[in-house]
Order: sequence, then C-alpha cells, then structure tokens
Amino acid sequence: MVVVEKSRVEVMEGNQQRVEVNILLLGAHNVGKTALTVRFLTRRFIGEYGDIESVYSRVDRIDGQEICINILDSQAGEKSCSISDKQLQWADGVILVYDICDRRSFDAVQQQLPPIRRSRKSIPLIIVGNKRDLQPHRSVSGEEGRLLALTQRCGFFEVSAAETYHGVLLVFHGLVDLVRETRALRKSTAVVRGIVRSVSAVFGKRRAE
Repeated sequence: MVVVEKSRVEVMEGNQQRVEVNILLLGAHNVGKTALTVRFLTRRFIGEYGDIESVYSRVDRIDGQEICINILDSQAGEKSCSISDKQLQWADGVILVYDICDRRSFDAVQQQLPPIRRSRKSIPLIIVGNKRDLQPHRSVSGEEGRLLALTQRCGFFEVSAAETYHGVLLVFHGLVDLVRETRALRKSTAVVRGIVRSVSAVFGKRRAE
C-alpha cells in the first residue's frame, strides 16, 4: 500500500484552516481495529471484515476548528512485530489495540511499543483494550492495561466497538487532542528557540564591537 503524504493544513473559506490529523491503527489480527474505525466513522457496528488495508477520512469540528481525521487501518504487525517505518512517519498519532480476551494480543502491543518509540520518540500513543462487552472471557485485566499505558506514557481506554459509539469517539478525539497538544508544544518550543538565537546574536554582536 502506498501512503500519500498530505499537507497538515488546508486553507478554507473565510480564512479558516482545516487541520489534518493522521492516525495509525495497529494491533494483532482480530482485535477489532476495523470495527473501531467503522464505528467511529458511521456509528454502526459490523462484526466481519476482510483483510483490507485502507485509509478512511472524517471531518469533525473540535473546539471550533474543523479537523480532517485520516485513519490508516493497518495490517502491519498482525503476524509479526514489524511495523512500516513509512507508516510511522506518516502518522501524527498511533492507536494500539488489543482484545481483552486474548492475552497474546496484549503481548503484541507490548512488543510493538519499543520500535515505535525508537522511530518516533514523542509521537502521541493511545492503548485500547477492545471487546469490553465480553467480560466473562476476559484474560487481561483493566489494571494491566492501565499500568502498561502509565509506564509507556500513553493514553488508555477500554471500550466495546460492539456496544457503544461514545467510548470509541472518546478514543479518536482523545488522540486528536494529544496530537494538537504536541503540535502546540513543538511550536512554542520553536518560538522560544528563535528568541534565544536572536538574543544571542545581539549580545554576540555587542561583544564583538
């Protein structure tokens, strides 16, 4: 699959700006990545899907700003821990999904975290435990998920794509918020560095005189 890089900001009518946020979904096979994506996009739950890697888009207004959310439902990492570096570079944030009834899918998330951090040290991450409606079959406790997220500096949610739309909405909008915070911090840091360089240049010139 070819990932096409898009501008993060589009100029709209009335000088408004539409911001783009690229979200990469990762996780083992059959954890419900596509179900989460479709629930977010359409509010509907569909239980069966083919193995198709696709990019989906939806425009939401968040805090008065239009945001185009592009979601790559990736097949990378389903059968191994290998993750496409090109996909990671495309992404502004990553959602790592596991099935609370499948211990191996939780282990897969733990194995995927180090290569993501090596490639994109400060990229916003959210860990999602899906299929919360299947409590009698749970094999991964909520405490384990929260602890992993805490130690890896990630957001954390447990949801059921089958049961509710609102929880899924919180996941995607939560990651969008983290991406926006990261961009704002990066921008403010760049401004401060620019000021420091300007001041240093002025004092350097005065010393030279």
